[in-house]
Amino acid sequence: MRFPNNMLTIRKARLTDVPALLALINDYAARGVMLPRTEFELCENLRDFMVAIETEDGEEERIAGCGALHFYTTQTAEVRSLAVAERRKTAGVGKKIVAALIEEARDFKLDIVFAFTYVVGFFEKCGFLVVDRGTLPLKAWKDCVRCPKFSCCDEIAVVYLLSPEALAHSQRTDVNLVEIQPLNANWSLSPEEPILMPMPAEGRGFQQR
Repeated sequence: MRFPNNMLTIRKARLTDVPALLALINDYAARGVMLPRTEFELCENLRDFMVAIETEDGEEERIAGCGALHFYTTQTAEVRSLAVAERRKTAGVGKKIVAALIEEARDFKLDIVFAFTYVVGFFEKCGFLVVDRGTLPLKAWKDCVRCPKFSCCDEIAVVYLLSPEALAHSQRTDVNLVEIQPLNANWSLSPEEPILMPMPAEGRGFQQR
């Protein structure tokens, strides 16, 4: 579907966006491709979110998509809750949101941005590389225990290397995955609470695409 008279802008989320964000994210969650969010969780993490806003012929704004940059350490963050409204699929909205989140990560001087996804090809087009998930910081798994697929995870980990230090601490494995060496001594530590890694789905080890 074409939107010749639509204007699309990317901006930080506002509290007035919360109802539409909840509907969009939880629609994806109902299909099993994203973790659900409550209103409390969304408000608590609202500063993480970018939204794509479309305006039709100067009329009321509508949310066309969203995505969040969630910090885990002073060096790493995750792109998560990336969702695009069905009416704007294949219109490049997702790429624009990811580009805005990567730019925000650069502003914060991060080294690495990662994501867990079923659509590897999309993220590769955005500059991400498939990564050995076992080499990511342990804190990356903090929310996995809430996932219904915790005991049979079939998502693929991807990473965007932002800094020269991140590039220097990464290498290609024999199965063409990026492997990241720890960037600091706390890379694999979780001082606040015990964190478990999810189990890979049968036939899909953590080092398989």
